[in-house]
Amino acid sequence: MSAALYILSTLGGYALTSALLFKCPNLLHRKKKQSFKCRHISHRGGAGEKLENTMAAFKHAVQLGTDMLELDCHMTKDEQVVVSHDENLKRATGMNVNIADINFTELPTYQHRLHVSFQKDCFCEGDYNQRIPLLREVFEAFPGTAINIDIKVNNSTLISKVSDLVQEFNRQDLTVWGNASQDIVKKCYKTNPCIPILFSLHRVLLLLGLFYTGLLPFFPLREQFLEIPMPSIILKLKDQNTISRTQRFVIWLADMLLMRKSLFKHLKARGIQVYVWVLNDTEDFERAFDLDATGVMTDYPTRLKEFLEHTPCKEQ
Repeated sequence: MSAALYILSTLGGYALTSALLFKCPNLLHRKKKQSFKCRHISHRGGAGEKLENTMAAFKHAVQLGTDMLELDCHMTKDEQVVVSHDENLKRATGMNVNIADINFTELPTYQHRLHVSFQKDCFCEGDYNQRIPLLREVFEAFPGTAINIDIKVNNSTLISKVSDLVQEFNRQDLTVWGNASQDIVKKCYKTNPCIPILFSLHRVLLLLGLFYTGLLPFFPLREQFLEIPMPSIILKLKDQNTISRTQRFVIWLADMLLMRKSLFKHLKARGIQVYVWVLNDTEDFERAFDLDATGVMTDYPTRLKEFLEHTPCKEQ
């Protein structure tokens, strides 16, 4: 009997402490601070309105007033850091070549019409002969705009060169970097711990495990930004006749586990910004902000701007 009471009292104490720290995490953890908070994030510069990852896209998004540009980086054969989502350029340029295998001056220009990855049956058309830009050019053109960098390959030289550019342009407080790969994020942090990092996929799964076991309030987190997809949008991107009942269940389960307002609120109380991607419809914008996300990443910066102009800003 006494053993049972001891176990119950221990579990009760744990549950109460966990609940208290979940609600008031700053009793245990110092709140992280960033120099920017972003509601409006332009995915690849706004891939639905201008050709993705081009200077034209970035300029358009900044002129609209985006809070953050999201972009992807690779390195050429002559070790120039360029902005491109794909390592192989077949989809974007029509030329079947890897960025790492050619010099910067040899890079082909973009095709004038590209599919928008997160909008079913939609394409974006742009001017002919738009080239792949250097990360340096983006930093030079938008010194006051927050930039979210996805390091696309596990390459120590690439990571080091991106870090050098961030330091050269004094952008440590206006840049966040990372990747879904835990190895890449570890290298980023080791190379320059002054640049805020994203949660890797491994750390997202750990985060969810801690959240659902009640251990999250006790666990220190060095990441400052959580970027997660809204799984339900998969149903909009695929032909409904091709989605099986099992796939629908998996999507529903993933959405239920990830899209948790209480989790978002806890992270924000710890100073961790939560971005949901890649959303292109008003109903999804509304859902994300109702869940207390800090910001939304979109291919259509004009749509998101119009939504935010008519939506009261909640206390972030």
